[in-house]
Amino acid sequence: MYLFYSALALCAGVMLPVQAAMNARLAKLLGSSLWAASFSGFMLTIILAIGAFMSLGSLPRMTGAAHVPWWAWVGGVCGCVVLSATTIVAPKIGTSTMIALLVSGQVVCSLLIDSFGVLGMAAHPFDVRRACAAGLLLLATYLLR
Repeated sequence: MYLFYSALALCAGVMLPVQAAMNARLAKLLGSSLWAASFSGFMLTIILAIGAFMSLGSLPRMTGAAHVPWWAWVGGVCGCVVLSATTIVAPKIGTSTMIALLVSGQVVCSLLIDSFGVLGMAAHPFDVRRACAAGLLLLATYLLR
């Protein structure tokens, strides 16, 4: 099962620069990176809603919705920032530099989330191995610029 999830994550990683390049091209046509990101987000919403309904055969369960922390409802803001930023940045600095910076930001933030167990995640201690990995990633990001 680990191999399946690893392959899925790798495929998602492949999609990010492809999406950024596609959205950058659409932005030229539409005259705005934000409009291109909006259309991309609209497509994402429609496809996910259809996929969820087809696989589950029902609308979302809302039982206990009042007990979910407020911040759990606004995760889409993160996606909005990623979608908009990649659409704006890719044609300016290139997809490889953009992805290197994006991954570096993800790893640094992930280390903080893991180290302190915030946002409901289990804590995973920060150690020398993780520090070295983050340092090498930051070095690679610097070299890719």
